[in-house]
Amino acid sequence: MTTATALPPEYVRIATDPATEPFWNAAKDERLVAPKCARCGHFRLPPTPFCPECRSTDVEWVELSGQATVFSFAVVHGFPGLPDITLVPVVVDLPDAPGARLVSNVIDVAPDDVYIGMPLHVTFGPISDGWKLPLFRSVPA
Repeated sequence: MTTATALPPEYVRIATDPATEPFWNAAKDERLVAPKCARCGHFRLPPTPFCPECRSTDVEWVELSGQATVFSFAVVHGFPGLPDITLVPVVVDLPDAPGARLVSNVIDVAPDDVYIGMPLHVTFGPISDGWKLPLFRSVPA
């Protein structure tokens, strides 16, 4: 049986800027956060320098529970240089941050078992340069 996995850490690199650094610093501490407009309350992921609803630059970072559901997904067999890897990239809904969606990977699950609406919980995997990447696992029934 094939199991979905994440890319090896050396294949994943990130770049931070003032708008995204709080997200990545929280991930390094194994916390999932989302930016919320301090003026109108709109959540946004990926993080942006201003609110797409009201254009305010006032932001508060809210710690989330780590619960999520699959909004969309794909199954990818093989990756350049890694022909035997199986990835399941997902777009997840975050119930603690209405309207915000995050792109990540589901790991440790058979790709055929992934479905829209599947409950997930965040975990964190190491990547290059000491950072950590939010990943998701299925929630047991």
